[in-house]
Amino acid sequence: MNPRRLVWLVALAIPTIAFAQRKEIQELQRDMGLLSEQVREIQRVQNEKFAALQALVQQILDDTRKTSTSVAVLDSTVRDKLSEQERKVMAPIAGVNTRVEQMANEFGMLKESVGETNARLGKLQQQIVDLGNAVKTMQAPAAPPPTASGLPPVPAETLYSNALRDKSGGKSELALQQFRDYLTYYGSTELAPEAQFQIAEIYYSQGDLENALQEYDALLEKFPENSKTADALYMKGQTLVKTGKRTAGAAEFREVIRRFPRSDMATKARAQLKAMGLSTMVAPTSSRKK
Repeated sequence: MNPRRLVWLVALAIPTIAFAQRKEIQELQRDMGLLSEQVREIQRVQNEKFAALQALVQQILDDTRKTSTSVAVLDSTVRDKLSEQERKVMAPIAGVNTRVEQMANEFGMLKESVGETNARLGKLQQQIVDLGNAVKTMQAPAAPPPTASGLPPVPAETLYSNALRDKSGGKSELALQQFRDYLTYYGSTELAPEAQFQIAEIYYSQGDLENALQEYDALLEKFPENSKTADALYMKGQTLVKTGKRTAGAAEFREVIRRFPRSDMATKARAQLKAMGLSTMVAPTSSRKK
């Protein structure tokens, strides 16, 4: 080929190639601009979403703090209400407990008072019986004159009446001697158990519990079945309790209930057992200890 022709062809092709390259560069620049615009749009959208998310998180945090504050206030209010209710409830309960204890103490004192009253009623009943015996004795005929054969200077009724009179008048020692004289001279008469019982009563009233206990035992041994047996058993029980022998005293009270279940002394014995906090139940039969 002719070199000139080749040069001419190359000269003609260069503008075409340059134009094509410029067009491609322009298209590339346009694509880059579109891509940049898309990137900026994506960045804007992401920024908006991030801002919204941040605002939502902040709102949640604020709501959480408000909830925590409300819960703390509610907890404090509930605690205050519970404390107030506890004070309102516990105060009456404490008062009731105090009142129950006070009533228990008062009931204990009442039982003791009832026991003492029963004992006093028993003594009063005995005094009435003694007074009746004294009246009977006073109505007896006059005593015969004393003899030199060792017989008593006065008859039984007069001696017993004089002893009762001296006992009621506070002449305990003189009364003791007269009751002993009665037992010496008239130990087999109907009033002999009464005289023995009066001796024990005098010692009991003087606080001489040991001698009183011996005299009650003497009555129960010498006169096991008589009008004063129940009284002697009951008073022996009283004496034993006063000397600190509660078990032995309770045994005497139960013996009264067993042997004389419908008597006044049995009623008093039951009252004493209840006052001691013991059962009033007794076995159908039991052996007495002397």
